[in-house]
Amino acid sequence: MAPQRPSIYADDTPPRIRDAKGLHLITQSTPNGQKVQILLEELADVYGVEWTTTVIDISTNVQKQDWFLRLNPNGRIPVLIDNAQSPPFPVMETSAELVYLAEKFDARRVFSFDDPLDVSECLQWLFFWHGSGAPYHGQVIHFAILSKEKVPYAITRFTNELLRVFGVLELRLSGYNTDSAPRAYLAGPGKGTYSIADMGTWPWIKLWQFTGITEEQMSDFPHLLQWLDRIEARPAVQRAMGDKYKKVDNLKL
Repeated sequence: MAPQRPSIYADDTPPRIRDAKGLHLITQSTPNGQKVQILLEELADVYGVEWTTTVIDISTNVQKQDWFLRLNPNGRIPVLIDNAQSPPFPVMETSAELVYLAEKFDARRVFSFDDPLDVSECLQWLFFWHGSGAPYHGQVIHFAILSKEKVPYAITRFTNELLRVFGVLELRLSGYNTDSAPRAYLAGPGKGTYSIADMGTWPWIKLWQFTGITEEQMSDFPHLLQWLDRIEARPAVQRAMGDKYKKVDNLKL
């Protein structure tokens, strides 16, 4: 008999989380939280997927409490819990959560792909931002905006790296490096298909003005700017950014 997965819930798990049915998302509407919020809203539009949500305030360090660390030992949001599994199955890391949801709920491959090469291409771009973009973006925000001590070397280094990554995405979307027409989306044949690669990338890049990057600097990336506007216009994206994810829930109820 196969070994059983350990239970992820205990007496200290907040009741609204322990008693949740089906899919449950623990989040805060940060760029990382918004990635999964967007896909869930998109899946709701196409398939009627349902889930419940707990919004926490990570500034209180609630995500470092034992009940949370049993769900995600890294102590980061978002966490996706599939209570339809026995025992309930937690998923951490946003890219893994997007893949999990796409594999389980995107039966018609509206936001993902069937062809193995298209699947690989989608994962390449999803992981490119996860590994090469988001870390630099976070460091720019920390050193340029949040830190009381301004370290010019750190600000310059991470800003330049972030602009380099923007340049990679601009090359991709412009079609320049493949001698093809401009692309609408990061992955898929032709002009591409809106997919989890875009959802995993957009929420961070939309904050470019918050990082201190100037409009003059961003003018080097016209196709990236068009891509930002194209995704922002989607109704599911608007809902994922909306008020339903802004009110912090009472974990004692």
